[in-house]
Amino acid sequence: MHILITGVSRGLGEALLRAYAMQGHSVAGCARSIHAIDTLSEEIKTANLTALDLCDDAAVKQWISALEKDWGVPDLVINNAATINQNAPLWEVPYDEFENLMAINITAVFSVIRHVLPSMINRGSGVIANISSGWGRSVSADVAPYCATKWAIEGMTQALAQELPQGLSAVPVNPGVINTEMLQSCFGPSAQDAPTADQWVKRAAPFFLKLGVNDNGEQRSV
Repeated sequence: MHILITGVSRGLGEALLRAYAMQGHSVAGCARSIHAIDTLSEEIKTANLTALDLCDDAAVKQWISALEKDWGVPDLVINNAATINQNAPLWEVPYDEFENLMAINITAVFSVIRHVLPSMINRGSGVIANISSGWGRSVSADVAPYCATKWAIEGMTQALAQELPQGLSAVPVNPGVINTEMLQSCFGPSAQDAPTADQWVKRAAPFFLKLGVNDNGEQRSV
């Protein structure tokens, strides 16, 4: 299976990249950190990895076009790349931080979708899995910007699902509570009580592979 994953330099994206590469799938991925991509490329030589700013729509278009030519059209796209605001009441969140969060968590997902879907539609099959959050279906204080982005992902994905032709699916996926850098930024030391990404991926890797047309538009959780 051809699997495209964004945000592979750490956390859930890195765990999925390693799991799928180990299983023999053809995996492509991106992250902003050139150093992280170089390191991963040396370690996982079968993966097609690119250093890329997903907020640059022209660069995303070029990346997807090159992938389709040299690697192929993905069967599964996992839009994982995201960030979170520093804990604060909404009115104390700096404007630049809020704007950056919207760009990474929403606009970049849209950018990947708009460039990857035409070839998937032309082929007549494929799954777009957009990583949401428990905070895309509920809310908490001090993370209002992050909640806003994940509620947007839920709505955008479910609307997209109604637009897709038969054979394709778009699925908003809540990955659950995992001990990542983002969780640590919110919960501090108590984040250690949650499963690690390496523990999570044992359930998550097969979960994503099973998504299909019957999941189109449905809220799913790992």
